Amino acid sequence: MNINKVILMGRLTADPELKTSANNVSIVQFTVAVNRRYVSKESNERQVDFIDCTAFNRNAEFLSKYFRKGSSIIVFGNIQVDQWKDKEGHNRRTTRVIVDELQFGESKNRDSGSASAVPASGDREGFSNASNSDFFSDIKDVDGNDAELPF
Repeated sequence: MNINKVILMGRLTADPELKTSANNVSIVQFTVAVNRRYVSKESNERQVDFIDCTAFNRNAEFLSKYFRKGSSIIVFGNIQVDQWKDKEGHNRRTTRVIVDELQFGESKNRDSGSASAVPASGDREGFSNASNSDFFSDIKDVDGNDAELPF
């Protein structure tokens, strides 16, 4: 079995720009800035990775409508590596995340007091604006023995 699944949480580096292909497919190519888990010993600063992503169709339209530069975002997808030869005949490749699902990360108003990227109330179906700490608040310990667990 092979697994190719990516989950990223970071901030958009630019406003999403919705484009349409010749086949009428909506596309947004964007970059997510993701902090690394450790701090550099030399500079005492957290390093950042810039991850290229591509969203199609409804995900692309949702992204372009509700997110802006600096918006916190959670991206679920898979890694795709494209390979080609450039004009000089050198082998080149690029790696990007192909988006399966998008969610709001922590709203900016929690960080800086500015407006959140939350859609109007009629457009919230299927989306949560809860912070990660709120997400786990309802989880309780399982009482009983392991024989009663379904796995």
